[in-house]
Amino acid sequence: MLNHFLPNEYVKSVFHIKPENLVESGIKGIITDLDNTLVEWDRADATEDIMAWFKAMRDVGLQITIVSNNHIERVSHFCEPLGIPFICEARKPLKKAFHQAIATLGLPKDEIVMIGDQLLTDVLGANRVGLQTILVVPVASSDATITKFNRAIERRIMARFKRKGLITWED
Repeated sequence: MLNHFLPNEYVKSVFHIKPENLVESGIKGIITDLDNTLVEWDRADATEDIMAWFKAMRDVGLQITIVSNNHIERVSHFCEPLGIPFICEARKPLKKAFHQAIATLGLPKDEIVMIGDQLLTDVLGANRVGLQTILVVPVASSDATITKFNRAIERRIMARFKRKGLITWED
């Protein structure tokens, strides 16, 4: 059961994910979470660095869509100026939004990677539909109230992975 929470890769931030590495590994599409994956959960707009990261991904032909549990006002405000398709109120880890994102990208599952900061939503949901997963360290050390509960559970799961030598991470 714990394997459903195990990401394929674990990195410090999205900036450690290089477009050429994704392309070399056969990836053509990215599904990414928004809050605390790309920017802080309470930051409304994309940073210059995130815009440059999106550009680098698109420059090598990677398609991107954002899947967020947040509400439409927050997600559309972030995505629409960037021209990035999105699914909001996704109810991750349920499968429906992941299937919608796969359809939006129009790619086979083995050519898509999910990038997110939460085991209980992003990694679990993506693993359940057969996507590759990259877990990133949350951008901010603070979280929305609902996420604080998830983080407590995730710390226990991550500690178990660490003890078994399956993953390393920084606090």
